[in-house]
Amino acid sequence: MTKKSIGLDDQNWNLEDDVNDWVKSEFTRLGKEKNKDYTVESSMSNYMKESLKGSAKTKIKTNFGKPDFQIENLLAEGKGNNNIPVIIENKRTASKLISETKEGLKLDDKAISAYAVNGAIYYAQNMIGSGKYAEVVAIGCAGDNPNNVQIKVYYVFGSFGNSYKLMDDYTTLDFLESAVTFDSFYQDALLTEEEKHGILIDSTDKLQKYSKELNKLMNTLNITAPQRVLYVSGSLLSMQDLFCEDGSLKKAGLIPEDLDGLTTSGDRDSEKIVNQIKNYLKEKDIPDEKSVLMMSSFNEISKDSDRDVEKELEHLAKKLVGNFISGKASVSKQIFTYIYEHIFKSIDGMSGHLDIMGELYSEFLKYALGDGKDIGIVLTPPYVTKMMAEILDVNKDSKVMDLATGSAGFLISAMQLMIDQVETETGKDTTASNNTISDIKRNQLLGVELNAEMFTLASTNMILRGDGSSNIQKGSSFDRPEKLYTDFKADRLLLNPPFTFEENGMPFLKFGLSKMAKGGKAAIIIQDSAGSGKATKSNKEILKSNQLIASIKMPVDLFIPMAGVQTSIYIVEHTGKPHDKEKQVRFIDFRNDGYKRAKRGITEIDNPIDKYRDIVQVYKNGKTAKVNADSWNLDKQVVDAEITDCGADWNFDQHQIIDIEPTEADFMKVVSDYLAWEVGRVLRGENGV
Repeated sequence: MTKKSIGLDDQNWNLEDDVNDWVKSEFTRLGKEKNKDYTVESSMSNYMKESLKGSAKTKIKTNFGKPDFQIENLLAEGKGNNNIPVIIENKRTASKLISETKEGLKLDDKAISAYAVNGAIYYAQNMIGSGKYAEVVAIGCAGDNPNNVQIKVYYVFGSFGNSYKLMDDYTTLDFLESAVTFDSFYQDALLTEEEKHGILIDSTDKLQKYSKELNKLMNTLNITAPQRVLYVSGSLLSMQDLFCEDGSLKKAGLIPEDLDGLTTSGDRDSEKIVNQIKNYLKEKDIPDEKSVLMMSSFNEISKDSDRDVEKELEHLAKKLVGNFISGKASVSKQIFTYIYEHIFKSIDGMSGHLDIMGELYSEFLKYALGDGKDIGIVLTPPYVTKMMAEILDVNKDSKVMDLATGSAGFLISAMQLMIDQVETETGKDTTASNNTISDIKRNQLLGVELNAEMFTLASTNMILRGDGSSNIQKGSSFDRPEKLYTDFKADRLLLNPPFTFEENGMPFLKFGLSKMAKGGKAAIIIQDSAGSGKATKSNKEILKSNQLIASIKMPVDLFIPMAGVQTSIYIVEHTGKPHDKEKQVRFIDFRNDGYKRAKRGITEIDNPIDKYRDIVQVYKNGKTAKVNADSWNLDKQVVDAEITDCGADWNFDQHQIIDIEPTEADFMKVVSDYLAWEVGRVLRGENGV
């Protein structure tokens, strides 16, 4: 019996090199040359090697990670998107393409090593985590023979978690053929508004989960409540790498292994953290006055030397950081390790609008200050700060001011909208976009915060977003030098003032409007009692030189679990002349925003992503807005009405139209109810029939 001959195309591969040869043949088919159009393993550029170095943010044991193939110059002739690398990771046999669960890809050591997609995503996220790339295309390729090769293509936009998007329409490498084909792919890959909003909510949920766990850990480790958020913000700053102008690493940030439990003065774990923060602020050229103010808060971290003595991990610590720490560790190291593994690594994978420090502070505030109501600190959710910035039409030329900055949530959302527009117009990481974004961070954002702790958090938050902290000032907005406001020339004002302030905080709006250029617009979220009688003094003054444009009634559970208060958003334009009472104000009922909030978290109940997109259109177009009819009843939720100059009729419920004229359906229901009652009497044999 003779053995049947087997054609080359039917032969099963024996080695992973066979898969590599297949990829090379595909590149040849696409007209690409090795070492010119693509590189193999360690032949990549030094810049990419730096991004894959096996140090602070990677589990790779070698000097740098080595994807099987890399493309770095494909977009040299493209439309500004010329800094998006492509990496390919191969495995033999189709079963080794991907390992995932319903939560997403597995990114443990075993999955990263054994599966093509998992390894490619891991490399891509590491490259973004290095700070050298903002986005990467990751491709997993696996097969048994030339006729059974499977490819999965991902657009990766963050350094942690599910910060990737499967491009399931792309199952070959043909999109890599030219700058034109890649640009078409890139436009498909860019996240939609729905995807961005979903990431924002998902990121918020994750961060709240981490916050709760970290708070419990610090509580068991006897960290005082007011100090907890300083540990978080200080640790995050100490973990930041510093780079030279040419992109090379100047000074690495701290990692858990740097904390070795020494107890000699100057070498304690907490002292290392504080000294690293101080050096980081100096290297980043943070003004001395600001640095001194921040360090006066951060020095609290190192005051208790007992927290730097090594000890056995207790039950909760074993559960939360036991996988990352072997043996004994100081309290400082236990906390630092949790922050490093669960928060620091997550930051780049989270949505740009997410107020990291604010979310953390909200959790710790419940323990440090009750529910926060006693001091009036209630931080605005990031999807609301984003919506308010969109309503004000914040753009790349805006000058945005917040006079009650808190943790800088409004400035973060405004800055992200501005950056998004710049990158859309001039591309990501181009010289033009980088210069414009740098100018935005330096000159187009102004925040003022009186509370020392909140000032430190706001400054840290903005530094973590690319050093947009140069215009965060410590002090009262009302006694800042006049030159500060005249030089800045704000045209947008976003506010959530402390509601224990007089008149619920409405004087902040009055003052801010007086410091704006004509035509500037402001949005304030505030207890709606401020618009129905509690703040008439300020409101009357506001109406003397400004126009109330709109009033949006927000959900009563918006600030749960921090506070259960009814709030409204007032949008005002600085006109320099009295409110025109003949112009109607747009009143919108947004109490059903699609979310249900409880102490355990936030859940979607009625298309919130659509609603937060639609609310901007409803604000602009009222009852004629093109929105989902299943989610809105514009006839009932939108009222255009005039207001008086009394300052006490600014809320939706004071203008909503209640239709009391009976309809035919009302009449038929009454008749039906009466007949049912009469029939019942007959059946019971009651008198009067």
